[in-house]
Amino acid sequence: MAQVILVTGGSRGIGAATARLLGRGGHAVGVNYVNDEGKAQEVVGAVEAAGGRAAAVRADVSDEDAVRAMFDTVEQTLGPLDGLVNSAGIVGDKCEVAGIDVAMLRRVFEINVIGAFLCSREAVRRMALSKGGRGGAIVNLSSVAAKLGGPGAAVHYAASKGAIDSFTVGLGREVAKDGIRVNAVRPGLIDTDMNHQPSDPDRLERLGPTVPMGRVGQPEEVAEAIVWLLSEAASYVAGDVVTISGGR
Repeated sequence: MAQVILVTGGSRGIGAATARLLGRGGHAVGVNYVNDEGKAQEVVGAVEAAGGRAAAVRADVSDEDAVRAMFDTVEQTLGPLDGLVNSAGIVGDKCEVAGIDVAMLRRVFEINVIGAFLCSREAVRRMALSKGGRGGAIVNLSSVAAKLGGPGAAVHYAASKGAIDSFTVGLGREVAKDGIRVNAVRPGLIDTDMNHQPSDPDRLERLGPTVPMGRVGQPEEVAEAIVWLLSEAASYVAGDVVTISGGR
């Protein structure tokens, strides 16, 4: 059965891979972006070419009014919501805690944590059985950094993803009775723009061999797990975090 899924951060990386895979399943996808409309439209085209429906929707997920408008637009354009993928996220500047910039720290948490809260709130308001919805699923994007801590470079990012892990468990238990399953995926080293930082251009090549499987992962490998968690095949999975890290 075709579903309507909103994917935040859907113009690149894991979000884009998820949108494309949903398109191959014949689903309708809201492709959220904040800066690169061209990339978002490319993903829309790929979804449609694969047999799905799609619409690009611009919104900064940390902006409450913009988030509400995004959800309204998706439902007006594609139909009632069945699922949400909270994929929008940023790493922030590479730094140690002793040298952290407060404005950058706030921005990481605004996008990665507050954005996930705001989008999930709007999704629950629309999908909850008690609010007239028909149930659905939410999948959050965590990171293996939540377990490893990101010392020396990205403790701020790791902490934001640790918050996502807790958020997933709590919200998953809160809304399971209302027909909404909330889960997360925790990717490891994945070949995305986020892992190709100018400050550390060789990161994936350097760290890939240290992964037990001996390589970095691809966005499509994470997307497969996300689409499964959105589907009825995962009908008894709620409040869980699935690690996809090649054993790392």
